[in-house]
Amino acid sequence: MAHSDEPEDRTASAQPGVRPGSLLVSTPDLFEATFRRTVVYMIEHNDAGSLGVVINRRSETSVQEILPQWAHLAADPKAVYAGGPVTRDAALCLATLRVGADISGIRGLRRIDGRVALVDLDADPDTVAPVIEGLRVFAGYAGWSLGQLDSEIDQYDWIVVSALASDVVSPPRADLWAQVLRRQPMPIALLSTHPVDIDLN
Repeated sequence: MAHSDEPEDRTASAQPGVRPGSLLVSTPDLFEATFRRTVVYMIEHNDAGSLGVVINRRSETSVQEILPQWAHLAADPKAVYAGGPVTRDAALCLATLRVGADISGIRGLRRIDGRVALVDLDADPDTVAPVIEGLRVFAGYAGWSLGQLDSEIDQYDWIVVSALASDVVSPPRADLWAQVLRRQPMPIALLSTHPVDIDLN
């Protein structure tokens, strides 16, 4: 099945559903510390449950420290990101593919959606390098059992939107949470102005 390049201004439909390539953006009402003001990139969503990684929580650990062979391909700031509370001692890796890249036959890459692929960290970095723009390594992931995520969405813990390939390797100084909300249709875009600390408003 052919995959077309995703337009960089793609936004979610009025009634988006969770799928690989969706973003879960925590609502201002979600105060749980683990997921407050987080953006989760969904990797799997099926009858076995749902799995994604938080893409806006940078850690103090560098990729060089734990996976030196991949460090030269990591997007700045070349840090490991805290992907979620599950299995924090295991690493997952997402890459943004070059526009028009054909990854069929390349061992170690599995396309998730558009120009985003899952990288097998046991693969040869030199094999992967020619087709990727950059990658991000995540320690741990966020997981939900069957029906659990749907329940949280119904409770308005999460807003489901579509991802841009650039979200996965967003610059370190960007407030990705506000940035993703800002590009959505009104009234969702208004949530981007919600203060970090409500007591300061």
